[in-house]
Amino acid sequence: MQAVLMRETGGPRVLGLEEVERPEPGDGQVLVDVHAASVNPIDWKYRRGLMPKQLPAVLGNDVSGKVVSSRAEGFAEGDEVFGIALSGGYAEFATAPAAAIAIKPAGVSHEQAAALPVAGMTAWQALFDHGGLQAGQTALIAGAAGGVGHLAVQLARRAGASAVGIGSSRNRDFVLGLGAERYIDYTREDVATALSDVDLAFDAVGAEITQSLLATVRTGGVLVTIANAPPEQEAAARGARAVLFSMTPNPGQLSEIGGLVAAGELHVEIAEVLALSQVSRAHELSESGHTRGKIVLRVDR
Repeated sequence: MQAVLMRETGGPRVLGLEEVERPEPGDGQVLVDVHAASVNPIDWKYRRGLMPKQLPAVLGNDVSGKVVSSRAEGFAEGDEVFGIALSGGYAEFATAPAAAIAIKPAGVSHEQAAALPVAGMTAWQALFDHGGLQAGQTALIAGAAGGVGHLAVQLARRAGASAVGIGSSRNRDFVLGLGAERYIDYTREDVATALSDVDLAFDAVGAEITQSLLATVRTGGVLVTIANAPPEQEAAARGARAVLFSMTPNPGQLSEIGGLVAAGELHVEIAEVLALSQVSRAHELSESGHTRGKIVLRVDR
C-alpha cells in the first residue's frame, strides 16, 4: 500500500509517499480502508522532533473510511467508521482499536468525519470533562478559529454557556458567526484586561497567551490547556485551577459529535482538502498557525 513515511525528523520535505506493507489488525481492532485523514499540530511536532517518535513512522491520528476486516465486536466488514488510527492515518490502510472509533453517520462526508476525532474530542473534554462547563457560565477560548477552537465555541454555546473567542482580526466574523457572543482581537486588545470573572478559559494556543488567560479567570474557575505547561501555583494563588490534559479516545463522545454534525447542529470548518501526495504542503499550512478549521488529506486510489 501507499503511505507517507517519515524516516528522519526535519522540515515538511522529510515526508514522502512510499510503498509499505499493509498493517494487520490485532484483537479488538479493525483494518480501515482510509478515504480521508486530517492533520493535527502533534503531527508536525513529531516531524520536527519536538516530541519523540520511533522511526520510520507513518504519522496521522484522524481517519475516516470503510472497514476491510474486523477483529472487534460491534464492527463488521463494510462499516463506514471514523476515529483514531493506531498504525498511522497518512496511508491507504490503517488499523484502529474499537475503543477509538465510531460508525460514521450517513450524512457526514469522509472529509468532515476525518476532521473530527482529535479536535472534536479535545474540545469536548476540555470544556466538560476537565472544565466542568455548565449552562449560564462563560467560556473564553483562545485559538477560537482553529481546528479545536471552532468546535469548542459551538459546543459551549450548545451547552447554554456564553462563548468568547480570541483570535486575529481576520477571523472575527467567522467566530462570531459560530455563535460566540464576543470576540477579542489579540492584536488590538490586551487579553489579560479585556475580560474578567471567566468560569473557564481554554488555551488551545500556548506560548504567552497562557498567562494572559489565567488573569481572566474568576476565583473558583479553571484554566484548561492543551498547549502549554499549566501555571498551577499562580492559579492556586488566585483561588483557581490550571489543568493540562491530553485527549483520551471516547467512542461515545465521538459518536455524539458525529451525530451533531449530521444533524446540522455542529459545523466543521475545512480549510483545505489536499491529496495525500501533498502532505508537505498540508504540514506547512498547519505549522503556520493561521489555518481556519482543519486541513484534510484525501486518499485517492
